[in-house]
Amino acid sequence: MARVIHVFRQPDRFIAGTVGEPGDRTFYLQASEDVRTISVTIEKQQVAVLAERLGSLLDEVATRFGAEIPAETPDELVDAEPLTVPVEEEFRVGTMGLGWDAESSAVVIELLAVTEGEVDETVVLDDTEEGPDAVRVFLSPVAARAFAERADRVVNAGRKPCPLCGEPLDPEGHICPRQNGYRRDVDVIEE
Repeated sequence: MARVIHVFRQPDRFIAGTVGEPGDRTFYLQASEDVRTISVTIEKQQVAVLAERLGSLLDEVATRFGAEIPAETPDELVDAEPLTVPVEEEFRVGTMGLGWDAESSAVVIELLAVTEGEVDETVVLDDTEEGPDAVRVFLSPVAARAFAERADRVVNAGRKPCPLCGEPLDPEGHICPRQNGYRRDVDVIEE
């Protein structure tokens, strides 16, 4: 079967979002252009890494090429709307590529589908017939900053971390490894 590459040169939206309750969320990246919308499943940690690396890439592009890159994104430019429904998974993201297209002054994000074997680096940001399916999105520097800001908010909107160990706190309780499993029972009053 031939490789399918979904290209979004001027997306109307490119966002990170979730479906489900904190502790049981599924993370998605969704790109929309005109009437076409593609959603891919991604791990929470991948979203966090993508947001961090986008910030680093934009800072490097500003330093190296002297490009006009905003330091921060005004809140009104950060997309706060939910994912477009229905959310239908195109594929699960395995490998991500990130680059700068100097010709169009745009950040290029490529998301490759999970494969059983190793992914040859030459298929990232390439149009070869062989390789995993992909989504390729071109973002202006402002849109890239706005994506990173929203992605950070989505990642941090989950369960609150334990102040001792940093693991997520469950509503049912939390056995903290820093306390060796000991939990004080607040319902028992000692006399």
